[in-house]
Amino acid sequence: MKHNPLNSFFESFETIAPINSLKSLTKSIQGLIEGKLWLKVLIGLILGTALGILLGPDWNLVTPERTKVITSWLALPGNIFLRLVKMIIIPLVFSSITIGLVSSGDPEFLKKIGPRLVLYFTATTTIAIMIGFSVAFVIKPGTYINSSQIADAQDGQVETMPPISTESDIDIPDRIVQILPENPLQSMLSGEMLGVVIFTVIIGVALLVIDNKYAEPIVRLLEAVQQICMTVVRWAMELAPYAVFGLMTQITSKIGLDALAGLGMYVLAVIVGLLLLTIVYNIIIQLLTNHNPAKFMRMIKDVQVLAFSTSSSAAVMPLSIKTAEDKLNIRPTIAQFLIPVGTTINMDGTALYQAVATIFLAQVFGVELSTATLLLIVFITVGSSIGAPATPGVGVVILATILETAGIPASGIALILGVDRILDMSRTVVNVTGDLTACAFFDKNLRAVFDESQAIE
Repeated sequence: MKHNPLNSFFESFETIAPINSLKSLTKSIQGLIEGKLWLKVLIGLILGTALGILLGPDWNLVTPERTKVITSWLALPGNIFLRLVKMIIIPLVFSSITIGLVSSGDPEFLKKIGPRLVLYFTATTTIAIMIGFSVAFVIKPGTYINSSQIADAQDGQVETMPPISTESDIDIPDRIVQILPENPLQSMLSGEMLGVVIFTVIIGVALLVIDNKYAEPIVRLLEAVQQICMTVVRWAMELAPYAVFGLMTQITSKIGLDALAGLGMYVLAVIVGLLLLTIVYNIIIQLLTNHNPAKFMRMIKDVQVLAFSTSSSAAVMPLSIKTAEDKLNIRPTIAQFLIPVGTTINMDGTALYQAVATIFLAQVFGVELSTATLLLIVFITVGSSIGAPATPGVGVVILATILETAGIPASGIALILGVDRILDMSRTVVNVTGDLTACAFFDKNLRAVFDESQAIE
């Protein structure tokens, strides 16, 4: 039986078991898997696309005004689904990361693992971006589509994030200071996830230092918050098939069959890139962990299926932790700390998608990207993926910032929205695979750190 530092940290507590709590949280989610939620989502995807084509400009079976009304009602479950997930992402990330930090049981352990964790995630994210660039430059998907197909593909305006400043008048010390959230509540309200994560880490470390009698009620409260959040996630996932059906109907009816077909090479480029990134994970598993790649992938298939169905790493977070502990035999301290953090800052699949999409739209609009611009895109993509909300569709919002920085019209996002749903589902699978791969990597290569921490206790 592996030692869990959480037990010693809370040895004066009567019953405070994040492990058992997380296992109970996943029962309903596991039931959704057994109920073939993924199959229902795929059916909704296919039917939504087909209905969208029938309602779109290619067939002219319904007037545009009536099509807009019909698709707006059909998209209602999808919009509710997205709102529910986004609504609870802040409290879910805050509670999960804090509980994960408390599970480590030792501030010295965090001091040792923190820099290595950042280095690992930065390295894998950079590799993902390089793969995305390479695939996009080889396949050249932007040469297969005309930029005129972008016009009027979407009625509303694309939501954009504030552009990242590239001014040289802000020195490095000021940039470092600005990373710390001056007002954590404002960061939560504005969705600045990096500020939220930093604030959460500070609170979690403080809980490790203060007396147990003060830490106990706070951790109990956070466990309750986590259970509440996962209940809301379960409700949201019940809507997933209807959400995908309605959103795909709405988007396909706007963009039309010709433009959707013209995006085939773009979809191919992203899928090929994600497959290559998965091969990189398999190499890491083979060379740097104690697992066999084929067996590893079989053991995490339930998490991958649910990730594909929900398009949200956060939604499958409890199941990821359960899979890491029960099937991969990852130490609970690693799983309960790394997966919540990885869900927020380890977005390799999303980073790869953003790299391909940027090159694709640059090719569509005929924008030449210099080496300096490409390096800037790498920097911005790595920074944007860290702290990005683990919710459906957020990659498109971040992409707007990258496009504006690279001088590419952000209006091009309207074109790729037509196929973003399936790509969002696919890159989420890679994101959670990356989190579990990181768990296996650190479980083996930081064993000495764990043994040292246990020896001190």
